[in-house]
Amino acid sequence: FRAEFERQRRAIATVDEIVNGIDALREKHSMSKAELARAIDKHPASVRRLLTAKGNPELATVVALADALDADVVVVPRKGSARRNAA
Repeated sequence: FRAEFERQRRAIATVDEIVNGIDALREKHSMSKAELARAIDKHPASVRRLLTAKGNPELATVVALADALDADVVVVPRKGSARRNAA
């Protein structure tokens, strides 16, 4: 149970970091949440919720938001991962 709890906690922290990064890019580009929503053909309320509430956004939405902000979503392997070394 504890291992699953820790895995979920890390996943939530990672999602929060991604969403916070997207919101910071939005501010850097001087875009409102509504403008960003229009750029990806989403309802402004859905983007506002995504950027302000805890949740689990769809990957396609995250990629679309990043693209609208001239950014990429990248998966980076961890250094010295025990899981990778155990294989």
